[in-house]
Amino acid sequence: MTDWTEPGVFEVAPGVHRIPLPLPNDGLHTVNVYAIDDGDGVVMIDAGWALDEATDQLEASLDALGHGFGDIRRFLVTHMHRDHYTLAVALRKRFGTRIGLGLGEQPSMERVLGRRADGQLANLVVWGAQDLAERWRALILPLDAKASAAYEAPDEWLTADTVVDLDTRVLRTVPTPGHTAGHVVFVDAASSLLFAGDHVLPHITPSIGFEPARADLPLGDYLDSLRLMREFPDMRLLPAHGPVADSVHGRVDELLKHHEDRLEATIDSVAGGTATAYETARRLGWTRRERKFDELNLFNQVLAAGETAAHLDVLVRDGRLAASTVDGVVHYSATLV
Repeated sequence: MTDWTEPGVFEVAPGVHRIPLPLPNDGLHTVNVYAIDDGDGVVMIDAGWALDEATDQLEASLDALGHGFGDIRRFLVTHMHRDHYTLAVALRKRFGTRIGLGLGEQPSMERVLGRRADGQLANLVVWGAQDLAERWRALILPLDAKASAAYEAPDEWLTADTVVDLDTRVLRTVPTPGHTAGHVVFVDAASSLLFAGDHVLPHITPSIGFEPARADLPLGDYLDSLRLMREFPDMRLLPAHGPVADSVHGRVDELLKHHEDRLEATIDSVAGGTATAYETARRLGWTRRERKFDELNLFNQVLAAGETAAHLDVLVRDGRLAASTVDGVVHYSATLV
């Protein structure tokens, strides 16, 4: 079986091609974007990161399909993370291509365009991670202006009422908040395809709530959005990261079970004496290899702290933990179930 990260153009359904584009990080090396035939042009699901290498790869891939950048009718973007959104902005500046993005991304987009792209600093303090916040501030603030410059508002805000009529298929927009507040997926019911973005990934679970304007209960939103996928007939999974898979339902069930297990591990940590999200994150194992928190790089430590806070807050909502705020830091404690 071909490595899903290998460059090329791969037909995943009649008239639908997966195009892997490179990323600069050492974690996720590649993002899948999808070119959908639409008459004499194409519609793109996601765009990639605005990097020269990714731009060249997308151009070569479209050429292999007999198209150029000018043939892209519109970008339908699942969420505003830069590996999905920023290449669409760069190409719009050259070709005027329209961009659609989920309406729930509007608060985060406003922060980014206002050069307030970092929404984690205040949260890190609330999570009891002051030392992590200082290191994050030193890393991220110099990058804010550059990051903001790669963004512009979309041409269209997508909602649950947005239906995209193409030449040979119809795409239904389904909001799936969780990974980000405005994440959306696109359902092609007639072909039984789900363009899943980062909502349902075949090998990993996406980060939750890592965005400039974090939702109040991002994990609760994510779990609800996973259950929503179970209300649709099972479909073929076309993810943004990882290989195409035959069953959305099968992977959704695995993700729900993973988070159930993670919630139990989080309760056990608090029962063992951790009080803040940061303390709890430091006790838990990370990745499938159960790496220690201190083995993670700074970016992934920030993700880990946020993930842990998201799980703790769901446990408070469900009455399984209690929470109180002391000097601006949220402390969690065991409570009767």
